[in-house]
Amino acid sequence: MHRLNEGTAGQGWTRRAFLRAAVVGTVLLARRWVYPSEVFGREVAIRHLPEGRLTFVNLWTNERLDVTYRDEDGHYDPQALDAVNHILRCHYTGEVAAIDVRVIEHVNLVQKSLGGRREIHVVSGYRSPEHNAMLVRSGRRVAKHSLHMQGQAIDIRIPGVHPNVIRHTAMKLQYGGVGYYPRSKFVHLDSGPFRYW
Repeated sequence: MHRLNEGTAGQGWTRRAFLRAAVVGTVLLARRWVYPSEVFGREVAIRHLPEGRLTFVNLWTNERLDVTYRDEDGHYDPQALDAVNHILRCHYTGEVAAIDVRVIEHVNLVQKSLGGRREIHVVSGYRSPEHNAMLVRSGRRVAKHSLHMQGQAIDIRIPGVHPNVIRHTAMKLQYGGVGYYPRSKFVHLDSGPFRYW
């Protein structure tokens, strides 16, 4: 089940974004992503994984997506993942890219570890090379080769939860990168190796 409530932003699909989504969808259908342990690269019993459901709110487009991206048997839903790719698109260019399911699982583990089903407010998901370069030129604290450009990072807020609490929760999980930006009040989660800043 997934619903996308659109705000005022356009679809913004480019040919390259469509082709990327199509390739990822084909790979997902071919492999069926039967076991999430394949995603994490470690043995994770399905019964130990939290429910594969999240609610995203894109703060730039005012879109909301309530999505079940993985069923109880550990199978990923390609259409649901396409909807996640769309809501996490680059808000600057509208370009859609395949989001790494490992970072989606990272966000889900953090959310469920906090004991709730609150909405995930997305500050930044996929970032086009054009947008990333602009942020670098403007002097922001943005990596020149950011994992956002690979669809492997998401910057989030969770209403009602202090960013420092989100950070500490993510650090205890040790699943990927965790960055804390107190002035901007968000936490960066990625699917790279465990590290923090």
